[in-house]
Amino acid sequence: MKLSLSLPVALLTAALLGAAQSTHAQSSTEFSWSHLPTAQQPTFKADTFNITRYGAKPDGLTLNTQSINAAIADCSSKGGGVVLVPQGLWLTGPVELKSNVNLHLVRAAVLQFSADFNQYPLVLGSYEGQPSYRNQSPLSGTGLENVAITGHGIVDGNGDAWRMVGRDKLTEREWKSKVASGGSVSEDGKVWYPSEKSRLGAKTPNASAPGRTKAEYEAVKDYLRPNMVVLTSCKKVLLQDVTFQNSPAWCLHPIMCQDLTVRNALVRNPDYAQNGDGLDIESCRNVLVEGSTFDVGDDGICIKSGKDEEGRKRGIPTENALIRNNVVYRAHGGFVIGSEMSGGARNLFVENCTFMGTDIGLRFKTARGRGGVVENIHVRNIAMKDIVHDAILFDMYYFMKPPAKLADGQAAPESVPAVTEATPRFQNFTIRNVVCDGAERGIFLRGLPEMSVRQISLDHLVLKVNKGVELIEAQDIRISNLRLETKAAAPVVYVENSRNISFDGMQVNAPTNQALFSVSGNRTEKITAARTEAGKGRTPIEAKAGASVKALKVKS
Repeated sequence: MKLSLSLPVALLTAALLGAAQSTHAQSSTEFSWSHLPTAQQPTFKADTFNITRYGAKPDGLTLNTQSINAAIADCSSKGGGVVLVPQGLWLTGPVELKSNVNLHLVRAAVLQFSADFNQYPLVLGSYEGQPSYRNQSPLSGTGLENVAITGHGIVDGNGDAWRMVGRDKLTEREWKSKVASGGSVSEDGKVWYPSEKSRLGAKTPNASAPGRTKAEYEAVKDYLRPNMVVLTSCKKVLLQDVTFQNSPAWCLHPIMCQDLTVRNALVRNPDYAQNGDGLDIESCRNVLVEGSTFDVGDDGICIKSGKDEEGRKRGIPTENALIRNNVVYRAHGGFVIGSEMSGGARNLFVENCTFMGTDIGLRFKTARGRGGVVENIHVRNIAMKDIVHDAILFDMYYFMKPPAKLADGQAAPESVPAVTEATPRFQNFTIRNVVCDGAERGIFLRGLPEMSVRQISLDHLVLKVNKGVELIEAQDIRISNLRLETKAAAPVVYVENSRNISFDGMQVNAPTNQALFSVSGNRTEKITAARTEAGKGRTPIEAKAGASVKALKVKS
């Protein structure tokens, strides 16, 4: 038999319609740094429901699933209040939140989710922007209002029990410990899997896609890792002070929520945690993320809105968000938009954040087929240290192969698709006051031939990097007051098939045996440079691959 989708889809459709209607009323609101988005806060009665009253035991052996859920249900049925988790180690299976409930973990309380996969039934949810069967999330809630997880305790998803890991990600001692714990090793000896079901799932294309039989899902069940905290179509949500760690897949995943606050949270995952994102905000409206710290295995703070056609059908952008005073350590990106952004994103404000050792600092990624408009994104006062790759990246070729280069350096001819609803757009970004001490490259912008990255303003940047600036298929870009220190034997600024690019007030400290500007491609035009200090003895411009030196005008 095939698992029925009718009831989950009907509920999801109703939630989407309601969210879309409420979103429409807010879409025309004008936001600015002097008029920032806000999120309404939940309120709770003072009544307290201690989980020990419902039979919970902190011995690390008793499975407290029924006791904790009973406390939450009783609290909600009596008008709400605080469900108290005292200090101790509380072993549990999936916990389902209810409206008007604040699940409060005191300091040194550990909500430890079980490593027994049988505790987590298969459910239809959403993963990476599309409907997907997964194991039930450790902490979840759907269609709730006034809901919170607070306190200085710890929520641990037991992710190491779920996730596969490559031998090259571990020390030899750690690898031997993994293998000795059980599970299964790949034929080439390079990957450890928690079980044979997990290994089979890794080999099965689209293992979680809807439409398979129950037996087919059960055969790969252990591979279908859940996101740890999933809140769907909820209003007035608060996640505050808690340590969220060791998630099987994504850690925090609010989807289609309204009035979401994440405050002073600590989100932790091992650096090898596959899909170990910190916070994925998907199709949410009115969001505040502040004072939080992320140290994870994938993107740190990430904005999403559905993937490809399914995301466009949903049509709910993530909008009206303020993200401030956060620190991101290890992560694939510090602040990220995409790549699943098919419903769009707009009116996002990011300020006073620091990224330490992330792969990329500001990371905006998409690809052909996604669609979606990402616009009105404003970023200021960002500090970065020891970034592995790019300090600032816009890339519309995410997980795509860009056009090959011919012998003369020109992009090889390719069939350029027509612009449709499946064409993504990045437009109207302002990024100001960024300091980066250490990165492979300072700025990288790459659009599509059919749709440039456009209307990007970068102002007051100090970048100490190996390579400077690279702009490909970009349009209407303004870079001003840039102090750039580079080491690589390469042109400081490379521009390919781009137009209407202006540099104003650029100070450069770089090897003098390379050109300041290198322009490439016969569609490169209308580049201006004013008040540029490049040092003596440097070639101002080189042109190749069909470009002309006349594409650049230097103004005094």
